[in-house]
Amino acid sequence: MAVKVYVVYYSMYGHVAKLAEEIKKGASSVEGVEAKIWQVPEILPEEVLGKMGAPPKLDAPTITPQELAEADGILFGFPTRFGMMAAQMKAFFDATGGLWREQSLAGKPAGIFFSTGTQGGGQETTPLTAITQLTHHGMVFVPVGYTFGAKMFNMDEVQGGSPYGAGTFAADGSRWPTEVELEHAFHQGKYFAGIAKKLKGSA
Repeated sequence: MAVKVYVVYYSMYGHVAKLAEEIKKGASSVEGVEAKIWQVPEILPEEVLGKMGAPPKLDAPTITPQELAEADGILFGFPTRFGMMAAQMKAFFDATGGLWREQSLAGKPAGIFFSTGTQGGGQETTPLTAITQLTHHGMVFVPVGYTFGAKMFNMDEVQGGSPYGAGTFAADGSRWPTEVELEHAFHQGKYFAGIAKKLKGSA
């Protein structure tokens, strides 16, 4: 039976969505793993999104909290807002009270990936503060660590990501994930899927 890995994200301008696509590719590259991309519901009205210059959403299906329980492992992606997850993702987590009550997600592996506007804008605080959500659900946080190797130590160019997970810098919205950042995302998906497969196999 296939190991189900869900890549669940919120993306206003598309940067996190780009990372999500690579993470799915990485997870799908592991034999016996079935990866699927989902986006969480938008809570801002179209009028507000228009004023913010947000493009139309991609065609990824919108997930409900109950559907999280179907996954064997979940990677959550979101942009930062003042060093923490965006309100849209927090609203989604706030709606998972029923799953928390039953501890339906307990023991499932979970990972995090993210986008920030600046180098000091939350490449570590954003995932760090998000771990509280996973903890209350009893999920097993799987950081990518330094398994991406030497490229994590590269100082020749600006690059997002941290031991917590893959990441990118959006700047004013004009900067898109670089080749290295996308490679990091692919690696995280593959690494995470391998862990999820091992955990399901030993259950």
